Amino acid sequence: MKSALTRFVLASAALGLLALVFYFGQASAVSRLGEQATAAAESRVQALESVLATQRAVAAILSDDGLVKDALRLGSTSAQQGVSRKLDQLRAETGSNVIYLLNTTGTAIAASNWDEPVSFVGISYSFRRYFTDAMAKGIALEFALGTVSKRPGLYLSHVVSDGAAVIGVVVVKMEFDTLEASWARSPDQTRVSDGSGMVLLSSASDERFKPMPRLQDRLNMTRPVPGAPDWTLTLSTSIAPARQAGVLAAGAALGFEIILGALIWRAGRAKRRAESAIVAERRYTADLQRAVDDRTRDLTAEMVERRHAEARLARMQADLVQANKLATLGQVTAGLAHEVNQPLATIRLLAENALALQNTAPTEVTENLGKIVRMSERIGQITTHLRGFARKATGQVGSVSVKDAIDASVMLTASRRRDEGARLVIEGALRDLMVRAEAVRLEQVLVNLIQNAQEALVGRPDPEIRISVAADATHVMISVADNGPGLRPDIAAQLFTPFATSKPDGLGLGLVIAQDILRDLGNELTADPPLPGHGATFRIRLTRT
Repeated sequence: MKSALTRFVLASAALGLLALVFYFGQASAVSRLGEQATAAAESRVQALESVLATQRAVAAILSDDGLVKDALRLGSTSAQQGVSRKLDQLRAETGSNVIYLLNTTGTAIAASNWDEPVSFVGISYSFRRYFTDAMAKGIALEFALGTVSKRPGLYLSHVVSDGAAVIGVVVVKMEFDTLEASWARSPDQTRVSDGSGMVLLSSASDERFKPMPRLQDRLNMTRPVPGAPDWTLTLSTSIAPARQAGVLAAGAALGFEIILGALIWRAGRAKRRAESAIVAERRYTADLQRAVDDRTRDLTAEMVERRHAEARLARMQADLVQANKLATLGQVTAGLAHEVNQPLATIRLLAENALALQNTAPTEVTENLGKIVRMSERIGQITTHLRGFARKATGQVGSVSVKDAIDASVMLTASRRRDEGARLVIEGALRDLMVRAEAVRLEQVLVNLIQNAQEALVGRPDPEIRISVAADATHVMISVADNGPGLRPDIAAQLFTPFATSKPDGLGLGLVIAQDILRDLGNELTADPPLPGHGATFRIRLTRT
């Protein structure tokens, strides 16, 4: 009886020990799995956040791009094709799948796949939520199937504004095949779901666009995805290894009771397997983290290099504007020499006459001295305008008198116009009419347009240049027109294209630089469509102050 009781107590103790060993073995394994799953989930959220931030930056930068705004404002085919080529290059550099530009009706006017059979250009996306939400809120995000490609992806959109007015929407589509493939190589299951519980991304591609499955008997780690307000990343790990660890621990304990050597061998083997699994997971996590860090550094370096390139481009543009101004200055200097030499000759003659008459005709001497003063003032005005025109632009924008800018430009170009007998008519240039500009750069544009008009009038029997100024409450329009032969249709079509010119010795940069100057000041330069029998007319639209 006593022996049976002892056996019963020993058996109960053995069973209790096995239960405790199983419980604590499984709990320890679950804890380790939780640490690994937490690290893996954090790493994958960071990788996804980095990709989203990059593509969102692409959409934001494009929404403020001058070429993009010009394509939406002007609606010209050449401008839209230029934007398409730029989007194609940017797509290749940033890893986007497709980038496209929509007008306010939702129709794509430019796309990175413009030269492919499945181009988005001309297709309406007004029904898309990423378009309607962006038009209403400024930015939008939508995960959906492509209507053309039939491939799922995330659409990031950003409105393009011209002042307070919305003129279009930039859309960047990105697909996650590479990211999902890297998740599929892991023993864990990774899913990204939206606020409604629908699976958007998954390590198992057949789960996409299905409700989130019930994850029972698994260790699940959830993390919000920054940059995607209603996205949640769920990393699911099987707890079978933990249960197995508990069973192995219990078996080890049972083996210890049977034979001490077998227990030690089995326990050592189980420990080595667990440690190997931990090492492998940590190595995988470290590799993934290094990949994320490397990509982040690459993107940072690309952004720094892009800012440096933009700064170099700005310096080159300023140097080109100054070179064009100096070339124009060389053209007007010869005529200004005549403007200065003629008053100088008159001053000398009047001075000699005054010397001869100083004792016999004091009244005439006084008149001569007055004329000398007036001619000296004219020479001073000429040299002042010439010196101001030659000065390099400072980039400081303020209120500029329209009349002063026109008068200075007319004086700088007066000699050649007088030699060729061209008649100049100025209308509406009021003294108190002020615009937002920089005087040096505005005069450079006006001199360029007046010189072009003078060149167009060579050989005309009745040459005339007409400068007209019109103003409303917010803007001032200056038009420079001539009665020459006008613009040929082929030249008018590429008037503001670099190196396009009808002059045998021209470079085709004058109007391009003039347009860039005004665009940089927030204004614009346009040319009227050519009409048979009419001369050329250019219009400068300025903001009134």
